[in-house]
Amino acid sequence: MPRKPAYDRDALIVKARDIFWRQGWAGTSLKDLERELDLKPGSFYAAFGSKDALYALTLERYAQDGVARLLVLADELGPLEALKAQPRAVVDSTQMPVRACMLAKTYAELQAKGHDLAEQASKHMVEMKACFSTLFHRAQQAGEIGSGRDPDRLAARYQSDLLGLRLSAERSDVNAAEIAADIAADLDRL
Repeated sequence: MPRKPAYDRDALIVKARDIFWRQGWAGTSLKDLERELDLKPGSFYAAFGSKDALYALTLERYAQDGVARLLVLADELGPLEALKAQPRAVVDSTQMPVRACMLAKTYAELQAKGHDLAEQASKHMVEMKACFSTLFHRAQQAGEIGSGRDPDRLAARYQSDLLGLRLSAERSDVNAAEIAADIAADLDRL
């Protein structure tokens, strides 16, 4: 009978997500992961197979958690209020290892190399944009935004604004809270 691992795989994925999010794919060595996750090489390979396989799991977790948080917020506040709250949450959160989007960072780092993880990051960004589009569509159905607006186009613009905000929030010379407030105020004018 195989031994049960002495670690919580989900907790390790979350911890690895934060390491990769902070340091990027190239900036994180296998030795970094083994040390930070407190795993021997054999245990690491048994649990995840490879650095890339673990990275893919962390991207998936990052994307799933982001969509889930936004949908819960939409259920609590309504679709438009959830979309307005998202920029403030990006700026106000102290729980993120960095503010820049992990999916965008991955895409930017690995797309030029033709790495499969860049394609996975892109796929997750498309899924996130679809979530935004769904919320814009729901807001439209509720009469919160004009019927002449294209939810897909609004979602693409909104995602672009959030990606810029998240990157700007990393800079000390930018007032990201003001930008977040402007993004939210722009949604009121739709």
